[in-house]
Amino acid sequence: MAQGAVLERGQAQHEGDKRQQILEGARTVFLSSGFDGASMGEIARAAGVSKGTLYVYFENKEDLFEALIIQEKASLAEALFTLDADDPDVPAVLRRLGTSFLAEMCRPQHVSVVRMVIGACEKFPRFGQVFYEAGPACGVARLSTYLDAQVLAGRLTIADTELAARHFLHLCQAGLLTRLLFAAGGIAGESEMRHQVDEAVRVFLAGYGPAR
Repeated sequence: MAQGAVLERGQAQHEGDKRQQILEGARTVFLSSGFDGASMGEIARAAGVSKGTLYVYFENKEDLFEALIIQEKASLAEALFTLDADDPDVPAVLRRLGTSFLAEMCRPQHVSVVRMVIGACEKFPRFGQVFYEAGPACGVARLSTYLDAQVLAGRLTIADTELAARHFLHLCQAGLLTRLLFAAGGIAGESEMRHQVDEAVRVFLAGYGPAR
């Protein structure tokens, strides 16, 4: 490999690492202070960079917050919604997805992020759109693709797989995330989550199982 290409690759890696370092610092500050309470100076200190370096990567606090939202939700969708369309055991696939999905939705840091985004949406509506498209909408699309394959294989009977995907995810979290968002109860225990997911799978298959 030519020396110039090696240098360019090394520079790109360095810039990627520096950007990630800034995002990690921003996550800490935003979660502790909220969007309105956070300042670029505080974020620079938390990230261990100068304000000048911070502005090289992000024009303002809004751009930084948006980048953090996209990273948080895109990585979550990638981790949870990697589904094998050829897996014929639909109940098992849904149960695994539901269990990991519900555990992530109830994680304290995730609840804090959701509250933070909701709090910033009134002033910056695009934050909500970015959050939705990078996370929930992406997850629904991936699950819908899996459901499409199961419909073609005759394992499910669904007229609208996108709507069915939403149905399943809402069945899994039914009431739990809302309870946490409003601090109206503690985190669900393992047995409660397992029961919730089992019932979600049961109801989903009762409505969308193969035609008799």
